[in-house]
Amino acid sequence: MKVCPRCNLKYPNENDRCFVDGVTLEETPDERIGKVLKGRYLIEAPLGEGGMATVYRARNTLVDQPMAVKIMNPQLAGDANLRERFRREAKNAAALAHPNIIEIYDYGDTEEGTTFLVMELLEGSPLNALIARGPMAPAQVAAIGLQIAQGLARAHDFDVLHRDLKPENIFICRIDGDHPLVKLLDFGIARSMHDPRLTSQGEIFGTPQYMAPERITSIDAGAESDLYSLGIILFEMLTGRLPFQSDDLAGYFIKHLQEEPPKPSTLVPQCPRRLEELILKLLDKKPEARPVDAHQVIKELSALAPVVGRDSVVPPQPSSAGRQVAPTLLPTTLERWASRAAVFDQMLQRAFPGGAPPELQQVLGQIRGALARIHDLRSSGLTEQRKLEAMEANAREGRERLGNAVNILAVDLSNARQAARSAQGEVEPYFAADRQAEAAYRAAHAALEQHGGYRELAAPRADLVGALRDTVDGLDRWVLARGAAEKARSWVDAKTAEVKDLEFQLEALRSQLDRLEDAYEQERGTSEEILQRNGHSAQELEQGLVQLAMRFCQPLRPRRELGELFAQLESAPA
Repeated sequence: MKVCPRCNLKYPNENDRCFVDGVTLEETPDERIGKVLKGRYLIEAPLGEGGMATVYRARNTLVDQPMAVKIMNPQLAGDANLRERFRREAKNAAALAHPNIIEIYDYGDTEEGTTFLVMELLEGSPLNALIARGPMAPAQVAAIGLQIAQGLARAHDFDVLHRDLKPENIFICRIDGDHPLVKLLDFGIARSMHDPRLTSQGEIFGTPQYMAPERITSIDAGAESDLYSLGIILFEMLTGRLPFQSDDLAGYFIKHLQEEPPKPSTLVPQCPRRLEELILKLLDKKPEARPVDAHQVIKELSALAPVVGRDSVVPPQPSSAGRQVAPTLLPTTLERWASRAAVFDQMLQRAFPGGAPPELQQVLGQIRGALARIHDLRSSGLTEQRKLEAMEANAREGRERLGNAVNILAVDLSNARQAARSAQGEVEPYFAADRQAEAAYRAAHAALEQHGGYRELAAPRADLVGALRDTVDGLDRWVLARGAAEKARSWVDAKTAEVKDLEFQLEALRSQLDRLEDAYEQERGTSEEILQRNGHSAQELEQGLVQLAMRFCQPLRPRRELGELFAQLESAPA
């Protein structure tokens, strides 16, 4: 694709000069710029590039809504696993519907077969840019950490693990006032805990500097591994450095597995004791020794917030709050071409007062016919876009409703898990006493057997009296200890049963969300097909307009009396 450096009008590669201002066309540095995806997403400019994808600023041409489009790198398009992970990023993030998780609007494949996803356009900086400025105040660490934990809690509540949580995947948005809004990004290698199909044996995904020990040794690491990564991030925000230092990736693996992290207070003396305890607990080598889930982390950070800066925490807003629906079709390529057609009509009247040549009148008629057809396509597309917006609003409302229900239940489940863990610790002495009493009885019984056991005696033996007495006393103590242990076990079993019951209820809500998403996908299919078809037709017509305009302007450009009108074309926005 080529572009006019003066008016930015896009041309096919076979064209050399702009019909508007006659300037020599230049090749665009990125062939994707100016392309339209799914009939409505216009790629405008690159925003950033990573190893897996490139992110572009884009616009929904039907409702003039700015957004971002993430397109998978073409050289990776042949990898079916990576393509599926990319699609899953869209599905996972879209279903989570939480203010601390980036909102995904749409996804699909380009004409070349490269996967892309459409998401909200964020203004701000990634967390690693803030960390690069130096250690953060505990207030800021707690405020940002709280929002990260909120996003993680929503993901984990729906059985989605991030698996690559790091500062580069956390975005600090600029919003009104002094309150930052934290967004978790890049669920591209996230997985559902119930969908291990995309992880092959021996594969390790993630970033070694932030990887939990169990992620290094097993592919079955759970939500606790994300909490470990959060602990690394909190440590780094607070101290300005990673807890483990190494010159190579293997060194990081070894240190995560074997080395204890330094206490944050040794680097930042003003670190609140409770914040330090939370960080060190998150960085425990044993997953079961970390907080039971992200909700417990939220509870800890919420308790810290009044001490270290609750004012730094932005209150979560519904994810739909920032979505605006355009009331009418806003200025698009159609309107710009309509303005050009009006100028073309003036050119004919000024250049040929007695009547324009039939061939020029015919070309202008073809331009107007194409514009009328584009208008019909755009109107039809806008109707389907409105239908999609209504579907999306219903789906979003359902997600948020289920998300709120899941959150309430998940908090109860978190408290139940914590209570079950605490109960297990409280009753362990009873189990230990039971084991000790049993061991004592069996030792006494073994001694009794050595003296002849319980066989009938032909004559009394004084040496058996003590052995019998020790055995009876041991049995008596075991009976008492076993009774206390059974009561303790019943108490723990009741706590465990409460956890299982809440997990069952939570799974039912997750299944309800899955059904909602499936119904939404089926419902939007028809509108998507119409938009795709109309968008392609409109693009072809717009490309034809460029050729028609060149045919129209070429014989008229030498006429001096039309200079003012050509200048008017040049000054109009492209």
